[in-house]
Amino acid sequence: MSTMRDLICIGCPIGCFLQVQLEDGTVKTVTGNTCKRGAIYGEKECTNPTRIVTSSVRVKGGIENVVSVKTEGDISKEMIFRCLDLLKGIEMEAPVKINDVVIANAAGTGVNIVATRDIEVK
Repeated sequence: MSTMRDLICIGCPIGCFLQVQLEDGTVKTVTGNTCKRGAIYGEKECTNPTRIVTSSVRVKGGIENVVSVKTEGDISKEMIFRCLDLLKGIEMEAPVKINDVVIANAAGTGVNIVATRDIEVK
């Protein structure tokens, strides 16, 4: 069975309108892209969509009460809420340094969740 998916590419700032033709779950063609990244994005988005997860956690004893965090790499879309659930109730102790690991191998994804900024002691 052949289907067509319309996407807006996020591979570069142009934001091309992509059309991805799928046949039995396999990508047959990607059109509308103006660069190679568009074809790669279109195929990946239709076969194995992933995202970077961003959030924040509390900081105890810091000049700020929270620190922003993110996954070090892409994770499967189906794992996003599992990772966010793991962040609930986490409180880091100041000082926090950029790239400090908040959760190693978050939800078995093989990807760490790390701090994205420094928070000094109050």
